[in-house]
Amino acid sequence: AIADNNEGNIFPGFTYVFSTGEQIDSMFTTGMVQDCNTLMPVKGVTVMLYKDFSDSAVFLKKPYAAAKTDDWGYFAISFIQDTLYRIYAVLDADENNVYDPDQDRIAFIDSIIRPKWKVGDRTPELLKYDMKDTLGCEARRVEHTLSLFREKPSKQFVKDYKRTGLRSAYVSFQAPNAWIDSLWFAGFKAEEVISQFNPSQDSLELWVNSRKPAPDTLHLFVNYRKTDSSGILRPEIEHLRLPIDSKLKHTYSRSQQRNLKHEDTTCIFKLTAQGDRVEQYGFELEFKSPIISAKFDSLKFTYLNPRQKEFTAKVSVERDTLNLRCYTIKPDVKYLPGHEYFLKVPHRAFRDINGFYSDSTQVKVSLPSDDELSKLNLVCTGVNGKYIIDLLDESMKTILRNYIIDSDCTLPFPYLKEGRYCIRITSDLNRNSIVDTGNLLERRQPEQVKFVIFSRGGKFLELPKSTELDQTIDFVKMFGGHEE
Repeated sequence: AIADNNEGNIFPGFTYVFSTGEQIDSMFTTGMVQDCNTLMPVKGVTVMLYKDFSDSAVFLKKPYAAAKTDDWGYFAISFIQDTLYRIYAVLDADENNVYDPDQDRIAFIDSIIRPKWKVGDRTPELLKYDMKDTLGCEARRVEHTLSLFREKPSKQFVKDYKRTGLRSAYVSFQAPNAWIDSLWFAGFKAEEVISQFNPSQDSLELWVNSRKPAPDTLHLFVNYRKTDSSGILRPEIEHLRLPIDSKLKHTYSRSQQRNLKHEDTTCIFKLTAQGDRVEQYGFELEFKSPIISAKFDSLKFTYLNPRQKEFTAKVSVERDTLNLRCYTIKPDVKYLPGHEYFLKVPHRAFRDINGFYSDSTQVKVSLPSDDELSKLNLVCTGVNGKYIIDLLDESMKTILRNYIIDSDCTLPFPYLKEGRYCIRITSDLNRNSIVDTGNLLERRQPEQVKFVIFSRGGKFLELPKSTELDQTIDFVKMFGGHEE
């Protein structure tokens, strides 16, 4: 914009154009920058054009031309040469005008672009708009759409570590997919160590399964690949000292044995079941510490019909593939309205690595009986790959239900309250059941995300009460095919 030299008043929409040769460059290009997960527009992103096509250009060189996105995530770069460019968009978190993969978010287009429109005095895309003028802002042509993502950190090192209990600790790494050759605790055998990575493999939980008295300080040795000063992964052995927390040490000291609470000497677990989710997710059992013995055959599942007649049923138990402390328990009978279901865990059914036994508990659950609840059936056709399906609330921040599919099917979403919902579908190209981000140097985009567009043309479904709706999704049409 142009500003008044005396008072600094800005003339919005006016620009001062500099010539790069004998004539003024007259081309322009436009686009929109959106978040890769929500597909919502992102304001304040710097969009840059480069004539240098090297991978290092965005790190080391100044752009040929640049612009900022407005409230609609829209940008227009005008008065540029009719030539070839690479286009990048960076949300500069620390505002230092340098792309830092560990702090900033970035977007790019795989192919080389060339502007195809000429600047005019009344070109709609180059006019100044009131950001509240929805019709005017949405009418502007969008030539390029860029999806903003944060890259995974590339430098690998131990970022943090802490002792969390008498026989437990964690180690976190700067980058995902930590490469660990071996690890051990001084004074304990290798088979006495239980370990578990999180899905991104940048955080490791550790437990010591031993009856030996826990020392005041655990000495952990981690033999892993660490990034050196030249950016190459090299073998490194780090000695991590894990002292016990003073409060925890005081709790289990001999002088405090009389003051120990019941939960201090009990195998702690949570058994939960929600009526609107139990058909899909079953009863969820989560332990505070790994268990070393379990009597799952002692679990008792019973249910009462509307006449209060009691029945028993067998259950199946499945351990979570991502969390060794979590189990899903499902009966071999179908859940029915008007029935009451009970799962009882008897006394001393489980024992954890601390040697503590579990207490007994019982959980009761019934299917929702509210006649005003609604149901959405998602009919999936043309599924020729793996996809992650999420039902989101109106804020688009909470996942209410989740499915992972790889073939045609009908997905039920029952017991929904009246309100606004949206459905997000992610193309899981590498079939790891995780939404993967992109990588600039590898020229890899984040996994593609789409939102279901409902009959009224929007991403939000206005679900009335006491309604059952069917929505058909053609995955071939939505994603244009799926690479295997």
